Amino acid sequence: MQKFQVAVVGMAVMGKNLALNIMDHGFSTLIYNRTTEVSLNVVKENPGLGIALSVEDLVNQLETPRKIIIMVKAGAPVDAILKQLEPYLQKGDIVIDAGNSYFMDTIRREKEYAEKGFHFMGMGVSGGEEGARRGPAIMPSGDKEAHRAIEPILKAISAKVDGEACTSYIGENGSGHYVKMVHNGIEYGDMELIAESYQILRDLGKHSNLELSEIFNGYNQRTLESYLIEITAKILKTKDDLSSSSLIDKILDTAGQKGTGLWTSKEALDLGVDISVITSAVFARLISSDRLSRIQAQKILPVSLVETRVPNDLEKLVEKALYAAKVISYAQGFDLMKKAAQKYEWNLDYEAIAKLFRGGCIIRAKFLNQIASAFKDPKLTNLLLDPFFTQIMSDSLSALREVVSLSINSGVPTPSYTAALSYYDAFRSTSLSTNMIQAQRDYFGAHTYQRTDQDGFFHYENWGDDE
Repeated sequence: MQKFQVAVVGMAVMGKNLALNIMDHGFSTLIYNRTTEVSLNVVKENPGLGIALSVEDLVNQLETPRKIIIMVKAGAPVDAILKQLEPYLQKGDIVIDAGNSYFMDTIRREKEYAEKGFHFMGMGVSGGEEGARRGPAIMPSGDKEAHRAIEPILKAISAKVDGEACTSYIGENGSGHYVKMVHNGIEYGDMELIAESYQILRDLGKHSNLELSEIFNGYNQRTLESYLIEITAKILKTKDDLSSSSLIDKILDTAGQKGTGLWTSKEALDLGVDISVITSAVFARLISSDRLSRIQAQKILPVSLVETRVPNDLEKLVEKALYAAKVISYAQGFDLMKKAAQKYEWNLDYEAIAKLFRGGCIIRAKFLNQIASAFKDPKLTNLLLDPFFTQIMSDSLSALREVVSLSINSGVPTPSYTAALSYYDAFRSTSLSTNMIQAQRDYFGAHTYQRTDQDGFFHYENWGDDE
């Protein structure tokens, strides 16, 4: 019996599309799903795929070393399928978790299976169902030998930009899922900044949806060119199929989330890294979900707006402000990856990561070419300090200030724009107000402080006694 080269476990949308993508690129592909009927339907619709009726059957139909890609819900379902596979696996077999798993779970699983002689890999996959089918961005991590065995498949099925495959070996154990987590955090920031731009242009610029669509389409022809800007322009011109209105006007202002943005924010707090743009985007979704409270508050709480003239060039100001805020958001995301690499002892290649983000994934954008170029310098500590991006801030900072001021005075909530500007001002300041915080800490808790004129730590015993 001819053996299959690779198996995909989990036939929900992502798993099915990934299997079809692999098959389309010439690799014999076997599929398995816990519910056999689902697998049977997939094979019926897509002749050429092989089918396994049990986990044992799956293992027996694969060539060695076996290559098994798991695409199931993160958490317990991953551990469950691994437990089922374990009795049938042999030394050197490769099992790859391609779902949105928490990176610490991947670290645990990689260690457990390494001790048993199997290769367990964590692999971030970005691009949604269309990416999985036509070419995603892929972030594999784990044993290098295992990666070399699976790499031809990953390069074949990934998105391509300028002839380069949007996949690269990320690093040890859970680093692939970590980079995917940060990607999703950056995605949260991008989406929130675009949404805030939309509201500013809608409420203050008084533009119709068709006019807004043209504005965002124009943005997408210039420096803001990206997948999210592109789909925003398309969303804004889409007609509702149940009424005569635009569809966007019929969508309730409550945004859901699957948790990866929250994971990113929690991880940043654990590592002590400021990713305020991303975290404010998470909070924006949280407050959006409490719509009943917002309706009640609208009836009670005062607005107290400051009369402000809306500039004639609002669209241009927003374009510049959005670019500046996006740069700051990406700078925060890459800073988090740098701090994580130090803590978890990963050797991350930030140029390669920026390059694989250019295609297939949700945050793909033109300016990732410049980010990749910036990280050619191994000494670069923060993206904002690269000369290209320093110049971007020089060109765009006044627009960012004006847009934030305009939104605050007009009562338009722009948490991520405001966080971006505050981060920038704090990052470039050598005279923060936190000296007062440290003085307070020493006053009530003897937590000590450092001085500007001497080295070491000090405690003052007589605060306020010399009045």
